[in-house]
Amino acid sequence: MELGSHFVGSGLKEYRKEVRWRETMNYAAAVGDNNPCYFDDERMEGIIAPPMFCVAVTWPVTEKLEEFLEPDLLPAEISATKIHYTEHIEFYRPVKPGDILAVKGEIAAILPHRAGTHIIIRYDVSDNTGKPVFTEHIGALLRNVKCTDSGRGGETLPPVPACGSKGAPVWEATIPIDPMRSFVYDGCTNIFFPIHTSKQFAKMVGLPGIILQGTATLAYAVKELIDREVGGNPHCLKVLSCRFTGMVLPGTDISIKLIEKLNRNNDNDLHFIVINKEGQKVISNGYALITQL
Repeated sequence: MELGSHFVGSGLKEYRKEVRWRETMNYAAAVGDNNPCYFDDERMEGIIAPPMFCVAVTWPVTEKLEEFLEPDLLPAEISATKIHYTEHIEFYRPVKPGDILAVKGEIAAILPHRAGTHIIIRYDVSDNTGKPVFTEHIGALLRNVKCTDSGRGGETLPPVPACGSKGAPVWEATIPIDPMRSFVYDGCTNIFFPIHTSKQFAKMVGLPGIILQGTATLAYAVKELIDREVGGNPHCLKVLSCRFTGMVLPGTDISIKLIEKLNRNNDNDLHFIVINKEGQKVISNGYALITQL
């Protein structure tokens, strides 16, 4: 299969979503994040969604991307090859229950990759007053789909500061992933893909068994970053970025490592990775911008 970059810049049909409190609580519960900001509805300021809930907002579009584009731009058989490869979110304010969100997307970049084609979608998400809530650049790897040209749009993607540290981690946290976690995450987030819940399907596509969702792994890392670096205040997280580069098998441990922390006035650049039981990086080039409020 082949794909060209000619439709970079193509817009997606708008998607609208009303956020409900059960959804935001369920997302936090799916990764065991008991932060009162997500659960204590007696708080004067009310509850908010965990930062990674943003991926659940845009998932209905990403899941059926070809249906949100003009007909025949992205054939269904090519869309079906996509796996989550890169993630970048800029947070303007937390998502809250009661929000009515408009998701406006476009194809930001299509780039050749050694394993196929890297397609990046930009989502601009705003509330019902038109104010921005978050911007997401989500990248999918189209496996074994050849990019027929040199690609377009790479220069428009948001830059991420490079990590210069090669020393010992600033801190490290080991998190056990129980055998049912991918099922819990699937059911609590409505982010569904059968490699996470069907052993038969996972083996059919060459995996050793079901694997944990990459966004779940990232959510565990975000929890540790917020708890350890800003005392549990999710309002401080302004940018989050990473590449998904490996697999986590339920029933094993992951290791989250903060490998560099750089202070810039009230901002901190945090560089992190996540390692699986085999010592492989399952999240690479992890980056978070934290602002001290």
